[in-house]
Amino acid sequence: MEKKLSNKTKNICTTILVILSIFILFLFDKGIIGDAYLRRILNLSAIYAIISVSMNLVNGFTGLFSLGQAGFVAIGAFSVAVFTVPEKYIQSIFYIKPMAPWLVEMRLPFVVALLIGGLVAGILAFLIGYPILRLKSDYLAIATLGFSEIIRIVLTNMQTITNGALGINRIPPMKSMFIPFGIAVICIGMMVLLINSSYGRAFKAIREDNIAAESMGINLALHKNLSFAISAFFSAIAGGLYAALLTTVDPKQFYFTFTYNFLLIIVFGGIGSITGSVIASFVVTYGLEWLRIFDEPFIIGGVTIPFFRAGLRMVIFSLLLMIIVLFFRKGLMGNKEFSWDAIYNFLLKIKISIKQKRYDKMRVYVRKPLKNKGGDK
Repeated sequence: MEKKLSNKTKNICTTILVILSIFILFLFDKGIIGDAYLRRILNLSAIYAIISVSMNLVNGFTGLFSLGQAGFVAIGAFSVAVFTVPEKYIQSIFYIKPMAPWLVEMRLPFVVALLIGGLVAGILAFLIGYPILRLKSDYLAIATLGFSEIIRIVLTNMQTITNGALGINRIPPMKSMFIPFGIAVICIGMMVLLINSSYGRAFKAIREDNIAAESMGINLALHKNLSFAISAFFSAIAGGLYAALLTTVDPKQFYFTFTYNFLLIIVFGGIGSITGSVIASFVVTYGLEWLRIFDEPFIIGGVTIPFFRAGLRMVIFSLLLMIIVLFFRKGLMGNKEFSWDAIYNFLLKIKISIKQKRYDKMRVYVRKPLKNKGGDK
């Protein structure tokens, strides 16, 4: 029988974890530990965590196979780029076709630009959701993937707004690691509250059985659209952070292959697990950065190894995805979530196992003497 910790103990553990996390993040932010490259990977991991959890909201909790995340991330990224670039740089950036006059003077704070991108993506997803979400399985995946490509092509051709294929640079960078991590905590926390609410239970009911959910009075079209729109909103928020991290964006960054990063993350972490998505975001992001060594020429003793060339990283990436799907179908966490009770019981089992092994080694088998029924002779 599993044991449960008291609420007081859980609150103490949570407080210690929060304080420790803030302290470690402070050390990274001030450069006391880690270098600029590691800080960049950690920031990227936090951004990927938002996108992955939002994608898991649709794919894992609502049961809709959507692959349109790249398009919504692009909307958020260009929203921040268009509204936050300093006015003095606009003319040098838009040197082929000038920016639309009504946009030039519209310089907005970072948070406002972030919210505008999220709202535009959310409203757009809600509007196109009604026709698209009637599809199922692979057809839905193809439709959302196509919609993502449409967004990218539209952004490429809006030269007076997005500067077309040239993109936008000189985006003001984030000055602290607390910005992406703080926004990630807020966004993921809001999605956790949503999943644990009546709407979240409706999403799960739709995932399990559409017919049963509808017979219980759940409006399928409305709830599917809500899930899709909320996912798009948070993906666009992450896209704005992504633009501020890179300080430059262009439509080529948001090809449909961009979505596969997050598909790998939610499959690796566990479809239907927020904890798994967050953990996998950090593991996969660091892993993908480490795999960049396979895209560069590898020379041993003056001999160039022919297999190491541009594109090999994505080949390995695809193989890893296949292995995970074949051998780890439930992912790292399955559909389980982080809890202090689970950690306590896990540690308790380890402790009992260690004690049992020690007892087995120390136990001495004593053979009882046979009774002499005949007496002494």
